[in-house]
Formats: sequence, structure tokens, C-alpha cells
Amino acid sequence: MPSMPVTEPDVPAAPGALFVVATPIGNLADITLRALDVLRCVHLIAAEDTRHTRKLLSFYDIHKPLISYHSHNIRERGQELLARITAGASVALVTDAGTPGISDPGALLVQQAVERCLPVTVIPGPTALIAALVASGLPTHPFAFLGFPPARGTGRKHFFSSHASLPMTLILYESPLRLGRTLEDMLQSWGDRRIAIAREVTKKFEEFFRGSITEATNHYAEGARGELTLVVEGFRGEQGAEVEQENWQEKLASLLENPRQTVKQATEEIVRQHRLSRRVVYQKALEMRRKKE
Repeated sequence: MPSMPVTEPDVPAAPGALFVVATPIGNLADITLRALDVLRCVHLIAAEDTRHTRKLLSFYDIHKPLISYHSHNIRERGQELLARITAGASVALVTDAGTPGISDPGALLVQQAVERCLPVTVIPGPTALIAALVASGLPTHPFAFLGFPPARGTGRKHFFSSHASLPMTLILYESPLRLGRTLEDMLQSWGDRRIAIAREVTKKFEEFFRGSITEATNHYAEGARGELTLVVEGFRGEQGAEVEQENWQEKLASLLENPRQTVKQATEEIVRQHRLSRRVVYQKALEMRRKKE
């Protein structure tokens, strides 16, 4: 049996380069040997939260200078890091968890380094979106990563409406404080699709929920804790969100044509038929009834 070709390992951290290093998203054992080699060899490590990264480095007995790089100092600190790389320093960029540049300020530093023709090397490793996608049970390709939805305002409405007709699996990150509202917005804009919610991936209390958006709303009615990744079924053509939304709203309007039909009764009927959020339907019913008064 022929032997496998053997190649010499690359120099762990060449000077004058930016190394984008993936770190664990929970379990500290989820880090590659190459990532450890690079972290041990670079001149400087730029971290989103130096206190958080110091715990990881201490666990692996790595002692390197740390400097903060986060959303509040991204402009001035980025220029400082680029200047150091230009002068010959090797810099490792890490985020609090996972791969830098994914819904993370590190994306700007990579862009700036590329624009200056500085060497950029990615040390691959964990990322929550891929772990959640693989475990979701939904189609893994094609998929679209949407990041965090805007917290409020017209940007949030546009986010859900503009992505409603995408036919591929959709992946989002969300804060546990906004999970309930996000599920309701999905239900209203996208319809009652299949969803998987990955919580605390690789950590002690890891949990995967799989079901419909309505079922997820009920499951997390009392809230959720920890890091969340949402994997949502894509647009299903005639069974998709826009048609579904139009159908239930037409039925609701028809019910409210009867002056004896109360808003509460009409709401309950639509919720029963379409498995929608009661709050969403009730608000729509109130709006329709006011227009008739």
C-alpha cells in the first residue's frame, strides 16, 4: 500500500502577517494544534475581550502580549495593528468565541489588511453557525448566514421582509433577550416554517430545539439563556411565508366582517387554523376592526 505524502509543516507565524485564529465556542478542547502553535509564536494577540482570551491562553500555558480590539476602538486600534504588521510584527486576531470576522469587528481589520496587500492567514476552527446547521436536520446547502437582526425600527422590518423569499436554509444569531420577539417577527413575515435553535453549543448545557416556529415560541415562552443560533427552513414556494400571510389575513378580515364576531373570537379561530402567534394575530385584528369603525 503506497504511503501518504508527507509535507513539512509551515512556519507557525511568519513576521509581517495577520493570523485570523478560530478559538473554541465553549469547550476549551475545541482548538486546533495549529491554532495553539500560532498563538505561541506571534508577537501580539489582538482580542475582543482580553480578560476572556487570557483564560484560554492560561489554560494552554501561552504567555503573549494581549491588546484589545473591539467595536468601540475599531478605528484607532485597527490602524495601530496594521502599522505593527507593516513594520514586521506577526499579529493573531481572536474573538471571544469562534472564528473572527463572523458578525464580529474583525471583519474590518481583515478587509483593511487585504487592501494594504498585507499577508492574511486564516487558522480554521469552530464556528457556531456551521455546528448549528449540521445538527439542525434542515438542508445544509445552499444556506444563507444573516447575522444578527437589527434590534428595532424600520431596519428590523426590512430585514425580515427582504429575506422572506430566500429559498435556502437561513441562519441567524440572536440575543436570548430578543428571542421571543424574533420568533414572532419570523412567524408574521415568513410563516410557520421548520426551525432549529441551537443553544450553548459545545457547552455543558448544550440544547437543540427542533420543530415549527410556533412550537419554538411556546417552548421558549418563559425565555432562554445563553448563546443562540437559529436555523430556519427556506421559502417554500406556494407554501411560503408571503402566501401564508396573505391567506390568514384574508380569513381574518372575512371573520371580522361579521359585526357579532369579536376581535378575541376571530383571533382564536385564526390561531387555531394557522398555528400563529396569538399576539401577532390579535394586533392585526385590532388594526382591521379600527379601520372599519
